[in-house]
Amino acid sequence: MQPIQLLRLGRVIPVVVIERVDDAVPVAKALLAGGVSTLELTLRTPVALEAISRVANAVPEILVGAGTVVSAAQARDAVNAGARFLVSPGSPPNLVDAMLDQRVPVLPGVATITEAMAMLERGLTELKFFPAQTSGGTAQLRAWQGPLPQLTFCPTGGITPDTAADFLALPNVACVGGSWLTAPQLLRNGEWQTIAALAAKAAEW
Repeated sequence: MQPIQLLRLGRVIPVVVIERVDDAVPVAKALLAGGVSTLELTLRTPVALEAISRVANAVPEILVGAGTVVSAAQARDAVNAGARFLVSPGSPPNLVDAMLDQRVPVLPGVATITEAMAMLERGLTELKFFPAQTSGGTAQLRAWQGPLPQLTFCPTGGITPDTAADFLALPNVACVGGSWLTAPQLLRNGEWQTIAALAAKAAEW
């Protein structure tokens, strides 16, 4: 799979933080039931790699990736656990090298036009724009469209159901990363039906 294919699988990629590993499979099934076919599990908790492994094995119909990749070891361990794509918050050269070495789709994070141009120089044209809202939001991406029409973005960070449509209307945005589908309180309370309903709304965009 090419990164652009990943971005076009759906208009929203859920960004999920798993605190209890037993929540991983139910949340993946709930998202899939709502029509969402991708899932970014962030490497922010001690159980994240185990969560990726469980989803990869129990819910193969959903494309599970690893987010918040900040080291070469994490990139390697995530793919070994079953991650089928990698997402990083930033794009230091050594980290990007390590992610590319795993031979899965990667979405390096950028927040400035210089970082975006550095990725373009490397032939990477699909990028994460992070943190989207505090890095200029839609105005920033609209300004980048002129000089960098080759680039396609997945903005993530501070995006809500109310602002997602503004990002998705931009020609250089293929999808957005959204944490609202799996907010911590929904996971804590096991509100799988609510998550499925939110996913169904997102799948309609």
